[in-house]
Amino acid sequence: MGAYKQFLASDIIITPFEVNKGFRFLGNQLTGSNVGINRFLGTNLSGTLFNPSTDPTTGYDFSQYQRLIYNSIQELYYSNYLSSSYGDDVNIGYILPGSQPEGNVLVGTNQSTGRYFNYNQTTLTFEKYFPTASNSVIGVLSIPSKLYGNYIQPNSFIWKCPSGSISDDGEGNLIFSSSGEICGQIFYPHGLAIITSDSNPGLDGYGFFQYGTGSYGAGDITIINNFITSSNVTCSFSSSLNIYETQYKCTLRENEYNFSLNPSLTSGSTQITSSIGTFFTPGQYLNNNVTGSYFSPYITTVGLYDEYQNLLAVGKISQPLPVSPTTDTTILINIDR
Repeated sequence: MGAYKQFLASDIIITPFEVNKGFRFLGNQLTGSNVGINRFLGTNLSGTLFNPSTDPTTGYDFSQYQRLIYNSIQELYYSNYLSSSYGDDVNIGYILPGSQPEGNVLVGTNQSTGRYFNYNQTTLTFEKYFPTASNSVIGVLSIPSKLYGNYIQPNSFIWKCPSGSISDDGEGNLIFSSSGEICGQIFYPHGLAIITSDSNPGLDGYGFFQYGTGSYGAGDITIINNFITSSNVTCSFSSSLNIYETQYKCTLRENEYNFSLNPSLTSGSTQITSSIGTFFTPGQYLNNNVTGSYFSPYITTVGLYDEYQNLLAVGKISQPLPVSPTTDTTILINIDR
């Protein structure tokens, strides 16, 4: 019998489980090299030509053009909500069959209007507002994936500045503390919090001010600027990450490992000392104390090796475990990664 035993596929079980961790960053901590939370202003400059030398930029950890921030956020997250706050209906063409395939007629549009995904966070129906007037401003807070893991935990996001605080409602909406109104959206799997505004005072909509009062607009831009540009900000959230636990089932049958391979159990064993340690070469005869019928070795350590017999991991048992001569002995080793 050799000292090694091969694992079967049924002996290895890989199980994912989710772990959470809370974070809270103050002021300049957001942009630290070990954090990297960035804040951007996005501005609708579609009425002007792009000029890389004069176009306004935004960002702390790295810079982007405000025009590009606005355009990319609109395309990815709000492109289906530009003409309807509840999302445009899907408008696609359909085939009207003729008597033969050659007589089939395409009825309706063949455009992809209304088919944008836009990463909705819930199956519930909420309003989404995105400003489209000239010079409209939005605010974006971007959290790196190294912090939020798989996604930001719903109901854990809080963003504070001197103007107030913004928190998420667990369904993907951002709520402004002063008014209790929706002021944007958070996209949990992407680590993005987006606050929206419109530069035209008097536009009815939802936002930092009460719906339909006519006061929504210019004041929002001031508040958004405070959230994006102020150094006196706080951001807190909880991350979610899947960790995989590998379980190895080491089974010793009743006729296996029932005698110790320790050479010191033999008489006449020779001690050899080298630069890497002290070893014993086995002798010819067993010592008297291990020849009895009731002798059974105890297990204290299990080593995991690769196919080249390189030791990869060592599992220590809390107390010595005797090997049973009548039943199988199973040892479970769990490794998290």
